Amino acid sequence: MLLTRRNILAGIAACAASALPFANAFAQADYPSRPVRVVVPYAAGGGTDFFARLVFAEIGKQLGQQFVIENKAGAGTNLGAEAVAKAESDGYTLLLGDTATYSTNRTLYSKLAFDPYKDFAPITLSGRFALVLLVNTDKLKAKSVQDIIAAAKQNPNAINYGTPGLGSPFHLATELLAQNAGVKLTHVPYRGAAPAVQDLVAGNINMMFIDFATARSQLSGPIQAVAVASPKEFSGLPGVPPVANDFPGFEAWAWQGIVAPAGTPPAIIAKLNEAYRRAVSQPEIRDKLTGAGIDVLQSTPEEMAAYMRSEGEKWDKVIKAANIKLE
Repeated sequence: MLLTRRNILAGIAACAASALPFANAFAQADYPSRPVRVVVPYAAGGGTDFFARLVFAEIGKQLGQQFVIENKAGAGTNLGAEAVAKAESDGYTLLLGDTATYSTNRTLYSKLAFDPYKDFAPITLSGRFALVLLVNTDKLKAKSVQDIIAAAKQNPNAINYGTPGLGSPFHLATELLAQNAGVKLTHVPYRGAAPAVQDLVAGNINMMFIDFATARSQLSGPIQAVAVASPKEFSGLPGVPPVANDFPGFEAWAWQGIVAPAGTPPAIIAKLNEAYRRAVSQPEIRDKLTGAGIDVLQSTPEEMAAYMRSEGEKWDKVIKAANIKLE
């Protein structure tokens, strides 16, 4: 065959193409070969940040590289999520997002710069926080969910409830309760959990759903836990019934999961999933997480993807029925 410049270039291209899968396989086997950035879409010091720093420090030890936590808060986790969605799909940028990031913001916000279903490659569900319904019994004479509902039916909109923010899991859990019961409650949104809890203790609001870690430190005097949002009684609060006793099927969590940008090689996803499982299997790690009120989760990427969609469908109905919108 006559060698021409075109033939030579075609031969070089064919050799390069045939070598590419081997190069990719080598790169993935060598992963990680440099520090990995883990975006936490909340400020430092909260439960998500605590989880990330504890677990990814252990993952880093296992994989021989540093996993650097980057707090990128704002817009209900959207700022951090957008940054990861637009990052390179090489496994060196990860996101520890939550219910809002993966399931509810797509409905709450009229414009979103990323699609949680298309722009992320799920790695694993990581944890969830049990939600507890607290009541200031000096202001609302209620010892049960049925007492609250009876009072709300007698005086529509007279009962107010606080949340750490509009569209938060705590807000949506209360809306789900109100919709199930067919009652009207008055929402008082705060900028964070701390001021909402302070006003509950002060008697400025009647009740609120809050995570177990926060709730258990407030249980004294008139502040009482009347129900939990988990489908069964929560081990941390024996004797406190689930809302599901009154409304079968009722369930609400603040949950989290780890993702990478869409297109990240499956071998890297699998390696991170396995490293995560080993990390949270360490007794000292698991004890610290459960001690902070975190129910540790593990899943396959496929299970996380399915859960994201099922939660999206569930809360989509609640959000639209309550006409909750964020900008």
